[in-house]
Amino acid sequence: MKTLLTATAASALMATGAFAAGHGEEIKIGVILGFTGPIESLTPSMAAGAELAMQEVTDSGALLGGAKVTPVRGDSTCIDAGAATAVAERQITGDGVKGIVGADCSGVTGAILANVALANGVVMVSPSATSPALSTAEDNGLFFRTAPSDARQGVVMTEVLMEQGIKEVAVTYTNNDYGKGLADSFQAAFEAAGGTVTINTAHEDGKADYSAEIGALASAGGDRLVVAGYVDQGGSGIVRAALDSGAFDTFHFPDGMISSALEANFGDEIDGSTGQHPGTDSPGVARFTELVGDAFDATSPFTPESYDAAALIMMAMQAAGSSDPAEYKDHIMDVANAPGELIYPGELAKALEIIAGGGDVDYVGATAVELIGGGESAGNYREIVIEGGEITTAKFR
Repeated sequence: MKTLLTATAASALMATGAFAAGHGEEIKIGVILGFTGPIESLTPSMAAGAELAMQEVTDSGALLGGAKVTPVRGDSTCIDAGAATAVAERQITGDGVKGIVGADCSGVTGAILANVALANGVVMVSPSATSPALSTAEDNGLFFRTAPSDARQGVVMTEVLMEQGIKEVAVTYTNNDYGKGLADSFQAAFEAAGGTVTINTAHEDGKADYSAEIGALASAGGDRLVVAGYVDQGGSGIVRAALDSGAFDTFHFPDGMISSALEANFGDEIDGSTGQHPGTDSPGVARFTELVGDAFDATSPFTPESYDAAALIMMAMQAAGSSDPAEYKDHIMDVANAPGELIYPGELAKALEIIAGGGDVDYVGATAVELIGGGESAGNYREIVIEGGEITTAKFR
């Protein structure tokens, strides 16, 4: 069995919600996301997803004798490693968080892991950091992610484009760990499949004019422009410059470019463009959407992954019988994978009760969670196409 509590511990954990509410500890969990910066249009729904799981567990009264779970938000900025690590340090040493949902962008996530989480022994579960480099980063078993590595996304991008008959593309990427890792992964997969990358070049965020970058991309040519950037930053600047100059009229968008801001910025100007982001059509995502209702956008990229990240932390605490990261880090893979009873969104109370009774759970969650390797998602993707100025689902992979 993954978890076998003593009879005494199990009895304590199975205390009624009424008893627990009066006697449980307060457990703080950090939510470190880019509330400002190049993906700020994505993070409100991501944070709401994580906090929904925490509220669900608090309301159940079933975690560690009725613990109250309190989220502590922090702004990673997505791009400023110094600011992100300072936020994480403050949350751990000042607020006393017992785990972190986050960070979001790969560079700041790696910085927090290396400079703060390792030193303090705190678990991180990122819903959106996708750099392949994080797969081999030193983590002492503290780092997990519910979004798949961009090593996988590069292959999926290749499949999407090849199936559409696109054999020659230009690539521009935001000049950071996320952008370069994804661009390199894609180029390797695309060329291995027989495609041609005419140019693979970086762009800097925060510029007012991207005409020079578009000039180089247009000179290289290609049937489509792949924009591995951020929708709230340089990625949209690149697209606007390409449209205005007539250099490209269709694009391929990886995950960092897909949000409602893409529709607002360009509407039907980019009809026919394609893309993908982590997502699934599993039963769990339907249950998550129903659970959320109209509280926030349940389909926004990395929002289901954020719910799952928080859920894994709390179920692992229950399995360990402790909110101490040194104790519960070794249980995250257990609660995420088979064997065990399948657990979906809205069933966290059920999961906690099963674990408290000495049983096993296999957390499916909102994103068909399956953790592989050192603790990262095996990966499912939603393929999108822009039609009538709207992001529509083509299929799931």
